[in-house]
Amino acid sequence: MSNNSPIGVFDSGVGGLSVWREIVKILPSENIIYFADSKNCPYGTKTDEEIINLSRKIVDFLISQNCKIIVVACNTATAAAISTLRKEYNLPFVGMEPAVKPAAINTKNKKIGVLATEGTIRGSHLKKTTEIYAKDTQVFVQIGEGLVELVESNNIYSDKAIKTLNKCIKPLIDKEIDQLVLGCTHYPFLCKLIKQIDGMENVDIINPAPAVALRTLELIKNTLNTENENYYHFYTSGSILQLKNTLSIIENIDYNKVKIYKTNP
Repeated sequence: MSNNSPIGVFDSGVGGLSVWREIVKILPSENIIYFADSKNCPYGTKTDEEIINLSRKIVDFLISQNCKIIVVACNTATAAAISTLRKEYNLPFVGMEPAVKPAAINTKNKKIGVLATEGTIRGSHLKKTTEIYAKDTQVFVQIGEGLVELVESNNIYSDKAIKTLNKCIKPLIDKEIDQLVLGCTHYPFLCKLIKQIDGMENVDIINPAPAVALRTLELIKNTLNTENENYYHFYTSGSILQLKNTLSIIENIDYNKVKIYKTNP
């Protein structure tokens, strides 16, 4: 590996692009390879063993592309697999941490909500973070049933999306939360609709992606790309069109740097 080796990023699908765009903002000169495992999405209903095996295959692929660091841009994969990956592979990993800490610090009424997948809620990361940082705060957890599928199918602004979001968010609003933690990397693509839900006017929405990008910068600050040009390569186990559709809603992408491929890890 060299300074010019790429950053590897992967997710169960296109949701991790919400992390990718934050990495690009603060590391605009880095080469980045993104893998979307849309064929096997969603991960939230899979067993830990299934998620670990899928993650291993993707990591093997990213290593074959000479990645110098790997960002697990998936809360569910982080919860299920990152400990195993760190033990089995000799390179740095960055995972998704439930943003309970900033929510607990910023809440005024000591009531925060966490919107996440079943797999993330089942995992130990959320439980440990809550126990450490939110001892004196009420934490209400809600499964975002159907939300990943909405983003994967690019139905972000559909009537179905509005109905599904209302069903997921209303129970948290009824608990009078003033902070909403997005516990899945797909969910930031739904932020505009979430903000429009009645009762969300005074609720802060916390997206952990910027913090993950900063952690990535911290870990590679001594091995930054030294070439004058860089690239963004995207791989998907699902539909190339699906990936293109999600990329199209991300602002300020230099498409001259973009190449998209279909492959299985």
